[in-house]
Amino acid sequence: MADIRIRKRKRLRNKEVKAFADEIEAALGVPVFSEGEPVDRAESTDFDLLFVGNDILGIVYEGKPFLTVRGVIRYKPVKRYVTVDMGAVPFITNGADCMGPGIVECDPGIAEGDCVWIRDSKNKMPLAIGVALRSGADLAAKKPGKAVKSLTYVGDKLWKAGE
Repeated sequence: MADIRIRKRKRLRNKEVKAFADEIEAALGVPVFSEGEPVDRAESTDFDLLFVGNDILGIVYEGKPFLTVRGVIRYKPVKRYVTVDMGAVPFITNGADCMGPGIVECDPGIAEGDCVWIRDSKNKMPLAIGVALRSGADLAAKKPGKAVKSLTYVGDKLWKAGE
């Protein structure tokens, strides 16, 4: 695995998997982790990881589960998105935080501190996972300054670990 240290990987019980799946489904509006899929939890340097088989499809950040970029690609969520213009894409995919003026649209149900996924305006493909620093209404207002703090993005060590 590329540059990411994974420790203490262990298989989760069915009720633990169901609890994580229900929490992610409530946040994103799509079912995740189908019945009978083996889900493991492991510690890494930045946050805990959720493995489905050998793919890292989820993270646990500050006690809350969320999908990784690969997880968003697989499960195609319909909520908690932030759409950025194409000019912001190179910066986001290099790990930069999302700035207010680059936001084109967002889910109005986002609250400050929620994990969100960032997508581009043209293809609607996920670019990064981050934490909203403002509410959905404030994100849509395009106020200057940081709007979403980036956690993981396409091309980072977590993404490369799945190749």
